[in-house]
Amino acid sequence: MINIVNSDKNIQMRSDLWYISQVRFVPHLKLFSTLVLISMAVFGLDTIHWLAFPKTALSYITNPISFGLYRSKQQISEQLFFLTSARTAAKENKAMKEQLGFLLSENAAIRTKLAETESLLQQESALNPATYNLITARPIGLDRYLLIDKGTNSGVKLNQAVIFKDSLVGQIVRVSEKGASVKLSTDPESKLSAFSSGQNGKAKGVLVGQFGSEMLLDKILHQEPIEPGNLVYSEGLETFLPRGLVLGKVEEVRDQEDKVFKVAKVSPVFDIGDLDLVFVITN
Repeated sequence: MINIVNSDKNIQMRSDLWYISQVRFVPHLKLFSTLVLISMAVFGLDTIHWLAFPKTALSYITNPISFGLYRSKQQISEQLFFLTSARTAAKENKAMKEQLGFLLSENAAIRTKLAETESLLQQESALNPATYNLITARPIGLDRYLLIDKGTNSGVKLNQAVIFKDSLVGQIVRVSEKGASVKLSTDPESKLSAFSSGQNGKAKGVLVGQFGSEMLLDKILHQEPIEPGNLVYSEGLETFLPRGLVLGKVEEVRDQEDKVFKVAKVSPVFDIGDLDLVFVITN
């Protein structure tokens, strides 16, 4: 009895499996068959050129789309190439700027050393180092006074004369351990005994600083010869100043018939802002 029941169950299971397989397979077979028939129909129609018009019509639709996609791809590629190139160029430009800055800095240092060397050679040819003891200093600032980078640690003292070649720059009026202030000859508080020299002779007077970059040679007797172009020199009556240093050049002579003395307008022979080195006379 049990065997008969089991046999019936097995038969029923086989029947169910076969039905399931048929249910799953038949739709796929139908779909496959349909696709095959459609493909054969399309192939046949294309063989006899019945699809030429639909293909042409379809190409009018698809070709612009294909071309647009192609152009978009080209534009995107160009933009990516431009961005990459721009980034590379920016890096190269930055590197070149850094290199240029280094070269300019190096060139400026070389030119400064060359200018200082030339100043030293000119100073030795202008004033005999055996006669004067000189301290070399660099100008580091300019307001009312000229600031230099040497002070008491280098032997600089108050009231010493500061020169450039054979010309007077000024006088030390302030000094610290590592710097000093120089009162220029053009300072209103500067007064120096001086004389002018030219082909017609000499004229003595007092050189007085003015506001700005001018000086006046005052107290000149009317009978003493002086004319524009004459150089003005230090008389050497001041204890800190040797005789014969150039103080300036006469620009204009003002005769004042109603006064005892005449005066002359004097300008410096160099621009204080162009100096790379100055020299302090210590003896």
